[in-house]
Amino acid sequence: MTSEAAVSTSPAISRSKPAKGDYYFLRSFAAGGVAGCCAKTTIAPLDRIKILLQAQNPHYKHLGVFATLKAVPQKEGFLGLYKGNGAMMVRIFPYGAIQFMAFDKYKKLLSKRIGISGHIHRLMAGSMAGMTAVICTYPLDVIRARLAFQVTGEHRYTGIANAFHTIYLKEGGVSGFYRGLIPTLIGMAPYAGFSFFTFGTLKSLGLKHFPELLGRPSSDNPDVHILKTHVNLLCGGIAGAIAQAISYPLDVARRRMQLGSILPDSDKCVSLSKTLAYVYNKYGIKKGLYRGLSLNFIRCIPSQAVAFTTYEFMKQTLHLN
Repeated sequence: MTSEAAVSTSPAISRSKPAKGDYYFLRSFAAGGVAGCCAKTTIAPLDRIKILLQAQNPHYKHLGVFATLKAVPQKEGFLGLYKGNGAMMVRIFPYGAIQFMAFDKYKKLLSKRIGISGHIHRLMAGSMAGMTAVICTYPLDVIRARLAFQVTGEHRYTGIANAFHTIYLKEGGVSGFYRGLIPTLIGMAPYAGFSFFTFGTLKSLGLKHFPELLGRPSSDNPDVHILKTHVNLLCGGIAGAIAQAISYPLDVARRRMQLGSILPDSDKCVSLSKTLAYVYNKYGIKKGLYRGLSLNFIRCIPSQAVAFTTYEFMKQTLHLN
C-alpha cells in the first residue's frame, strides 16, 4: 500500500485533484479513520460477544458463541449487541488513521533510510504501526471494554464521560487507563505485523503475477494498479485470520486486565504472566486462553477485509495514490 501521489502538470487535472501537499496529512488521516470505523461497525455485535465470553461474564459464561449472540438481544434488546460501540467509534477513528498512516511512514523509513526492504519491512512496519496506534488510543479502548462488559440493569458506568471520571478517581488516576497495555503491545506486534505483512505480500504477488485477472488501474492514478474489490476483500480476510490465530491468547489476557476491578477475580490479573497463568490454570486452553476463538475467526475476516478494502477505496477518493 503506497501513499505516493502522482501529480500531473495538466491544469485541468490540477484543479480536480489536490496536489500531494494540499492537506495531504488530513486526507491520509481521514482515509485510515474511515476505514477503521467501517471495519469495526461491521463486526460490532461480534466484538461485544467476544468481550462477554473472554471475561467470563456471569450472565453468559455458560453459553457458547452463537447462544450468546441469541441471548443478548433477548435480555438487553437488539441495541445490546452494539453496547460500547459509541466508545469504539471515538477510539477507532484516530486508531485506524494513526495505524495506516504510521504503516506508510515506517515502511518508507525502513526501506529508504535503514535499508530494510522486501517482505520483511512490511512485517516490521506493521508491528510498529500497530503499537503506535495502541499507545495513542489505549484509554479509549479500556473505556469501550468496560461499557461493553456491562449488562442492562447492572450498569456501573452511565456513559463514556462517567467511565473516564470513575476510573480516574477510583483506580489510580491516569494509570487506571493503561491496565493491560503491555500485553496489548506484545499482542499487537504480531497481530498488526502479520496482518499488514500478509495483505501486502498477497497484494504484491497478485499484481505481479496476475495483474489483469486480479488488478485494475486506480481511478485517481492510472499508473498505479490496485486489487479488484473482491480480491481485496479476500486478501484482507486471510490477513486477519492468520494474525488473530497467532496473537489470540494475549488478547484474552489484555481484556481481563483492562476490565480490572469490574471483575471479581481482578486481583489475579495484575500482570501479563499472572493473567495468562491464572486463565490457563482455572479454565484451561480451549475454555480459557482460546475461549471465543471461533467467534474471533468469524469477526476478524470481515473486519480486516472491510478495513483494507475501504482504505484502498478512500485512497482513490481522496487522491492519495
